Amino acid sequence: MAEVATQTAHQDGHHDHEEPSFWSKYVFSTDHKIIGFQYLFTGLAMAIIGGFFSYVFRMQLAFPGSSVPFYGVVSPAAYNMLITNHGTIMIFWVAMPVLIAALGNFLIPLMIGCDDMVFPKLNRLSYQIFLLSTIVLIASFFVPQGGFGGAWTSYTPLSAKAEYNGTPFGAPLWLLAVTLEIVAFLIGGINFITTTMNARAKGMKLYDIPMVVWMIVIASILFMASVGPLVAGAVMLFFDQVLGTSFFDPAAGGDPVLWQHLFWFFGHPEVYVVLLPAMGVVAEIMCTFARKKLFGYKMILYSSVGLGILSFFVWAHHQFISGVDPRAAYLFTTTTLLISIPVAIMLFAFIATLWGGSIKFNTPMLFAMAFLGEFLIGGVTGIWLGSSGVDVYLHDTYFVLAHFHYTFVPIAVIAVFAAIYYWFPKMFGRMMNDTWGKIHFWGTIIPFNGIFLPLFVLGASGQHRRIYNFQNFPDLASENFQDLRIFATGSLIVLILFQIPFFVNFIVSLKRGEKASRNPWKSNTLEWVAPSPPPHGNFGDELPVVYRGPYEYSVEDREEDYWPQNQPPQAAARS
Repeated sequence: MAEVATQTAHQDGHHDHEEPSFWSKYVFSTDHKIIGFQYLFTGLAMAIIGGFFSYVFRMQLAFPGSSVPFYGVVSPAAYNMLITNHGTIMIFWVAMPVLIAALGNFLIPLMIGCDDMVFPKLNRLSYQIFLLSTIVLIASFFVPQGGFGGAWTSYTPLSAKAEYNGTPFGAPLWLLAVTLEIVAFLIGGINFITTTMNARAKGMKLYDIPMVVWMIVIASILFMASVGPLVAGAVMLFFDQVLGTSFFDPAAGGDPVLWQHLFWFFGHPEVYVVLLPAMGVVAEIMCTFARKKLFGYKMILYSSVGLGILSFFVWAHHQFISGVDPRAAYLFTTTTLLISIPVAIMLFAFIATLWGGSIKFNTPMLFAMAFLGEFLIGGVTGIWLGSSGVDVYLHDTYFVLAHFHYTFVPIAVIAVFAAIYYWFPKMFGRMMNDTWGKIHFWGTIIPFNGIFLPLFVLGASGQHRRIYNFQNFPDLASENFQDLRIFATGSLIVLILFQIPFFVNFIVSLKRGEKASRNPWKSNTLEWVAPSPPPHGNFGDELPVVYRGPYEYSVEDREEDYWPQNQPPQAAARS
């Protein structure tokens, strides 16, 4: 099968040495690396939009009714649009395109030792559909009555009727954009799975596959298995919005809670769809910078499979106050507690990997270690919310919002930065400035905690989410509460300002950064065998051969503390 995949790639022109035009090379490319860059840059651009939205609505919460610099006065409808699309963008247009599509496209062929995806034209189509979804989403902000404001969960009947959400054009456009995005990732996932299973380098067995590749493949399978009910629900919701059907209208015999079941059956596995690639990124970085073999490779792999299976049995913990049978609530409380076990196994395996290592605190390693610490806070607070009795009080408060951000920001922001700093030399052939990287790290992690730790206090005090102006609720508008909101907003502004050094470092390093060698981090996996940046076809005329697993660091009786997967055993013999 590997030979068939390679022949397919060759037939599609992957070893054509004619110089392609700008359009065929960068816009309509079938090269997996260029498509990965397209996803990466689109995701980073959408992160700027999503970050700006968060700045605007947090300014409204801190200084209600005031004119927000660079935006103006925030109306109630605009506030709803901002919080809805901030959540939508950061999940569907930042985390997924960067962690799954960008890294999956760039890394999988390089790390398994092949020249491209097995379906390069299908790969190009996946990005084109994703780009169309991006255009549709942005266009929805500018239609009459503005963008959709029914929250990123799109609960019915609020999302189903224009007279409820006030966005007759924005709501169906938002739904169309999400559906197109889902289609794009379904197509991309086919490539990731097929390429990994059928186009591995000679000698690469299943347990020789790097962990980040495994995690992207498992995430793709999980996405495919969970997204069907959401697509069905989206079609029904679109019919309710546009054709006037009543799938979710209780007055006409519909069931609004049905949408919650369809959405969260996908929505909770979706958390692990983006978590698993982030875990894979952390595994690669920690082994490299601790100079140690990954602790419990098979245990981590099996735990990730178990995590994926369990994720299909926890969705109703989002619905403890929706009227579900208390006996069902007990069941979902139990499964929610159980799902913490495979996550804990993976996190403690990473900690064991660090134990006794010769750790180098380069910028990628700092972000990887911060991922562990911050994600643990999110995981522990999730156990509280998984208890139905506690959730009755905390549901839909700022405690939930803080918990969710302590799980999702480590995934969508911290792990993404770790990946960019780590693979930037391979992607672009230049090194990013490590000093500015560390400034960016501390300027990101410290204010991140300043934003969300106060929100735990606000949530435990009964402060509910999605309130436009707390001055309308005197019991929630005390001076102490407002001070915490102002502190959180100030921390957000600091965090946003510290992203400027990152973007400057990124752009300047593209042209002026120190030239990177093939293997600047002295890592073992196959992407570091290719030139930096890899050419069309990745490895030239001869694909690498694999002799060992990806994490053979600090092996006894070796002069060097790393042992690349493609290095023949006889070449490694100590003289």
